[in-house]
Formats: sequence, C-alpha cells, structure tokens
Amino acid sequence: MKINDRKQSKKAFSDAQSIIPGGVNSPVRALKSVGTTPLFIKRAEGAYLVDIDSNKFIDFCMSWGVFILGHNNNGVNDAAIKAIGNGSSYGIPTLLETELAKKVRSAFHSMERLRFVNSGTEATMSAIRVARGYTGRDVVIKFDGCYHGHADHLLVSAGSAVANISNASSAGVPSAFTKYTVSLPYNNVSALENYFSKEGTKVAAVIIEPVACNMGVVVPDKEFLSATRRLTEKYGALLIFDEVITGFRLAYGGAQQRFGIHPDMTTVGKIVGGGYPAAAFGGREDIMKMLAPEGPVYQAGTLSGNPVAMSAGIATLDNLSAPGFYEELEARSNWFIRRLQCIIQGKDIQLNHVGSMFTLFFNASDVKNFEDTKRSDQQRFARYFNNMLKRGIYVSPSQFEGNFISVTHTPEILEYVLHSIEESIE
Repeated sequence: MKINDRKQSKKAFSDAQSIIPGGVNSPVRALKSVGTTPLFIKRAEGAYLVDIDSNKFIDFCMSWGVFILGHNNNGVNDAAIKAIGNGSSYGIPTLLETELAKKVRSAFHSMERLRFVNSGTEATMSAIRVARGYTGRDVVIKFDGCYHGHADHLLVSAGSAVANISNASSAGVPSAFTKYTVSLPYNNVSALENYFSKEGTKVAAVIIEPVACNMGVVVPDKEFLSATRRLTEKYGALLIFDEVITGFRLAYGGAQQRFGIHPDMTTVGKIVGGGYPAAAFGGREDIMKMLAPEGPVYQAGTLSGNPVAMSAGIATLDNLSAPGFYEELEARSNWFIRRLQCIIQGKDIQLNHVGSMFTLFFNASDVKNFEDTKRSDQQRFARYFNNMLKRGIYVSPSQFEGNFISVTHTPEILEYVLHSIEESIE
C-alpha cells in the first residue's frame, strides 16, 4: 500500500498551530509521542481513512473505539440525515431520547434509570456527583492509569494522553480539588482492602474501567474485579463501572455482562452515539432519583439528548442487537489475536487483549497495571507506529491506548495487517 508524502497534512498542521493550541483539539492527535505530525482526514469508509494527501490507511483507532460498525455506516448515516431534516436540536424533549434510553436499559440492567449527556467526561463527572449526593460521603477511589475524563477531581494518576504526568495530571488543578480522590494500584486487591479497612466509611464510590483501556488494554484479574463489588457492598459505597469504551464493545451489555458483575452505576459513551457526541450515566432507580428535578443533585446540558445523536445511537444499537453480531466479531478477533501471538513470540513484546480490543506493549514482562505499562519502551513503540504508518496502517498513536477491530476489518485486511506488523517489529 503506497503512501505519498504527507505534504498537505503537514501544511494543514502548521496552519492549525497558528490558531488552535498545539494545532489539535485533543492532545494525543498531535502525534508528538511518536515523533511525527498528524494526519488530516477528509473522509472515511469502513475500515479505512483517507487523508488530504489522498493516502488511504487501514484504521485501528476507529475514533478511539467508536466505530464498531466501521466508518460511514449507511444505516447510521441515513438515521442522522433524517433527524437533521427535522432540526438538529430543540432544547425540549423528543421521543427519540426515551427510545434510545430503553435500548440502553435493555442492554445494561444496572441502568434502571439513565440520563444522556454529550461526552464520557460529562457522564463520569455526573455519576460521581450523584454518588456523593446519594451516600453523603466525599471520597472517591479510582485506579492508577484509569482515565475517566478531564474533570478536575478525576485527573489524578490518569492514563491516556496524561499518562506521563505525575500527581495531579494537569496544571491548573488545585490540590484541594483532588484531595477527596484516592488513586490505588489497578489489579491490587490488598491495596483496596487496606484502604477500605481504614477509611471505608468515608468512601462514596469506587469508579473503575472494568477493562482498563487508557494505559493500553489491561485486563482485570477476576479476584480484583470481584473485590470492588464485595468491598463497596460491605462498606455502603457505590460501585461505578466506567464503560465509556467497553460498553457495547465487549458485549451488548458491556464488560459487566462479560464478567458477570452488577455495578450500582454505569457510564457509557462512544458507541452509544453512533459517531455523534453522546454518552449516558445511569444506575439503580433509588440512586438516580437524586437527580434534579426529582432530587437535589443538579446536572444539565443544552445539547444533551439531541435528536441527531439519539437517531444515530438507535440505528447503531439496532445493528449491534442483531443475532450473531458479537459472536462473529469475537471469532474474527480471536483468529487475528492467535496469529499475532505467534508473530511476537520471543520478541519482548506483550499482547494484552479482550474481545475486539488489544494493545501491543513493547515490554519484556507481563503488563498488569500502570507501573508495568510505564516500563514499556515508548521509543520502540514510536518506531513501530511509524513503520505501520508507512505501510498504510493507522494504529492508536500511543503506547497507553487500545486498538479496535470492527466488523469491516475483513480477513483480507487483517491478513495484510499481520504481515505488516511482522515487518514493522523486525
């Protein structure tokens, strides 16, 4: 797959830097950590991106996991276009909000009631506010390397693009804003037990990515995930599953369906909006009654539940609920993973995966937590990323992110990718 010089993208980046901080509207897109300049995309179709230099790339980022159906799905597009024909937003309820809410609830039984927002950050921020209001407590436990959006109180030992920043993971976050946020090691049962034994009656909630996706894909130990449920129940805290990435990705009912654990609250995003800004938070009915106008916890949003995103979400979930959808995606992903495991054998590379998500860590030992991730060779990853880019493949541009397989990644595409990985890591 021949890739032309990216002259137009480089020029576009230079232009963008003159008006947009860093030239991008989300830091990881700048590709600084992999030592190159960003692609500027003009269109996408199925498993492919096409940049403004007319280069065609196989996409494994898929807008950070959004496009499980592939880019530019006709049914989702038709639903969104039809909605736009009636008006893009009203600030007044529509039937579409209730229709999509019912579909989400049918998938996630933990979400007896739910509310739509516009982003994963809004969803997790709002869920924590409700949890604090419900319990009357202040402390929230998160886990090192888990990223729950860029709300001030959650930028502590966060993953994703802030993975290399210590303490509060951003300047401009006063220490007072994070003093009630405790970050513990992921996959460490004893650390969680020790904290609860000392401070358990102060904990409002534990929030967790049930599969960590923002320090690369890190799969939870069964005992660890079970401990989050056992200890929150014992001490009267709420368990929040942040399924912004894993929701509708690992199963129709997300990681909680896959692992058989029932949280008190759940956040979903990305896939649920079908490529448009949408997310949701929800939980038990008695908890969600805390929200205004029923209760004293305030949350609002002008574009929340807008008809375009709701229509795209409905069309997406209709596709995902078709019989055999996840079985086919899982089988294709497992075939790819088995082949990939053979390629990396003996090369000081670790492959973490679950379902249709995976990360290659350039690391000599197993990756089970954030400290393991940070020991990975980021310079080696950067060379791998650029080698793949030259071969027309866009993998997620950070060692701290996951890659995503969609139903449009055909066996032929995956075969080419496997061959390219083998070349790129040599």
